Amino acid sequence: MPDVRLASSQGKWILLTTVLGSSMAMLDSTVVNVALPRIGEDLNASLGALQWTVNAYMVTLAGLILLGGSLGDQYGRRRIFVLGVVWFATASLLCGLAPTSGILIAARALQGIGGALLTPGSLALIQASFHPDDRAKAVGLWSGFGGVGAAVGPFLGGWLVDGPGWRWVFLLNVPLALLCVPVAVRHVPESADGRAHGRFDVLGAALGALSLALVTYALIEAGSGRPAIALTAVAGVLAGVGFVYVEKHRADPMLPLDIFSSRQFTAVNLVTLCVYAAFGGFFFLTALQLQVVVGYSALQAGTALLPTTALMLLFSSRSGALADRIGPRIPLTVGPLLCAVAMLLMLRVGEGANYVTDILPALLVMGAGMVTLVAPLTATVLASVDTSRAGLASGINNAAARAAGLIAVAGLPLVSGMGPEAYRSAAAFEASFRRAMPICAGVLVVGAVVAFTTVRRPTPDCRRPECRTHGCVTAPPLEQGGRAAGKVIGEVGDRGV
Repeated sequence: MPDVRLASSQGKWILLTTVLGSSMAMLDSTVVNVALPRIGEDLNASLGALQWTVNAYMVTLAGLILLGGSLGDQYGRRRIFVLGVVWFATASLLCGLAPTSGILIAARALQGIGGALLTPGSLALIQASFHPDDRAKAVGLWSGFGGVGAAVGPFLGGWLVDGPGWRWVFLLNVPLALLCVPVAVRHVPESADGRAHGRFDVLGAALGALSLALVTYALIEAGSGRPAIALTAVAGVLAGVGFVYVEKHRADPMLPLDIFSSRQFTAVNLVTLCVYAAFGGFFFLTALQLQVVVGYSALQAGTALLPTTALMLLFSSRSGALADRIGPRIPLTVGPLLCAVAMLLMLRVGEGANYVTDILPALLVMGAGMVTLVAPLTATVLASVDTSRAGLASGINNAAARAAGLIAVAGLPLVSGMGPEAYRSAAAFEASFRRAMPICAGVLVVGAVVAFTTVRRPTPDCRRPECRTHGCVTAPPLEQGGRAAGKVIGEVGDRGV
């Protein structure tokens, strides 16, 4: 049984290294959007290249994150976590030194692989290292510090872009890794799942990532009108069909399809797809709108976005407690509707917009909507399956959210009529932005309708810190898979936050 106490020096070192590791990935998910206009200017990149700067990372992360958790269970969670941190930092260095947009995109794809290795391992190390009496508090501190990192990400990204330059958005990960790795090697005990069998669904992971990549490419390049794009789209769909076939017939699949026999689990994942697709499109386009159209600097744009994640950090625990009392149906219906209203309020944000009267109200309503839905959504996912499969359910939900976000970033500029040079023209970008926000709002309304008509079973009282102190806007919090996940559910539920 793990016996490290949180008050001990070793416990503090473990908490530090896991916070540093997870913060690298969380910061990356929030700072890059703010840097996009400057990246495009310096590298003479088209809008499609900027979309790929975001999506190349998301393709490999979403496609491989389930596999990353399994590798940790088999080969040692500390070993895979350290490998992920080193891989992520090396790819970040390549991003920071990239002389062209093509090399930056390739480095971002490599960065996503590192993220898939380190992200599941961060929380897993805490759950596998700390004494049961301290585990809930350790998880709460880890989640809280990570949420703060995600919240300040846009501000930090803006400061770096306007100061030393956009390359430091990526280079910042290198000193973090240089601190994180030695601490992990020296102070974090190794752990693994003794039941792991050593067989991995590499084919399933490859097909899933390939399908996402091909479909994303087809959406981004569809405006070119080349016949090969249609073939790419068909190939992406066929790869997706192949993925489903492999997962259905493989003895030990990465994604056991029988988990979707839970109607509640399937319904909540449909809601997840809707809301995180809208969030992905919103934050991608809003960071550009504030700089290209409103005229903000990168620092001003990053600072402007702070209220959304700040509200999530401050009030998620209260939202989760409310959902415990009334059940998830109302929060999962009202939350997306509030976010839809926020996106319609963003139609007031144009050239000469006033922050207090035009921008801030939309972001506050957006934050209120996210506060209302994120914690209940995660708790409902975990409650909709057997306790022993909570880690798998959380991984699927996390991957679904990331996949929805990357498809939105790829497809929304297409359906809103953005040309490859739209972000260089304030008038052209604003016109497309005004078409995109109602589309995002419509997707959120669909999510609210799905929640209202399908979510029924009330969520058991489950006060999970990683659900309640969560500030990342790109995906729900990720729970560790396997036996330890099932144990911590009961412990956190018994002790509370």
